[in-house]
Amino acid sequence: MNKIIFATGNAHKMIEIRMILKDLGVEILSQAEAGIHADVVENGATFEENALIKATEIAEAARKMPEYQDAVVLADDSGLEIDYLNKEPGIYSARYMGEDTSYDIKNQALLDRLEGVEDEKRTARFVCAIAAAFPDGSTEVVRGTMEGIIGHEIAGENGFGYDPIFYLPEYGCTSAQLAPEKKNELSHRGEGLRKMRKILEDRQSGLDRQ
Repeated sequence: MNKIIFATGNAHKMIEIRMILKDLGVEILSQAEAGIHADVVENGATFEENALIKATEIAEAARKMPEYQDAVVLADDSGLEIDYLNKEPGIYSARYMGEDTSYDIKNQALLDRLEGVEDEKRTARFVCAIAAAFPDGSTEVVRGTMEGIIGHEIAGENGFGYDPIFYLPEYGCTSAQLAPEKKNELSHRGEGLRKMRKILEDRQSGLDRQ
């Protein structure tokens, strides 16, 4: 394993991914940086299914390029589940109210839907499923979560997406107000990537022993 291709075009995600996987000693490329242009239809019913769909389709495209024959392709599907709203927006988090709608508008809309709801019923979590497609055709998928509540206002500049309304009572702030290093330590994506890193390290150790 000398390269990892992450199936995303989200620059914010790539910053987090590189921070968390930096000690693997492997070049980490985004899908765009690898020159892979594919419009994957995420039609799974769960975060795990969507992550696997992305990973396997991008891996299929990568295998057609000689320089990526041995690359591992990773993909994630992540989103916000709000218990009071029957776990909406869930797997549709990125598409909620339309993909081109700004998160300022999406976040305010969710706050409006929770107007007057007490904190005990505002429980929510971020979910991140991360899938790996390996050169031998096998796949793995893991899940990370971060529990919190939906706050009462938009706050914080360090995160993206729904971070400014995701409040962590034990830290007294939203996930968008956390320092990047602390967010990576606590986040759903951080947990998922650490689980996946363990799988990658174990696989590499097994190959080294062969």
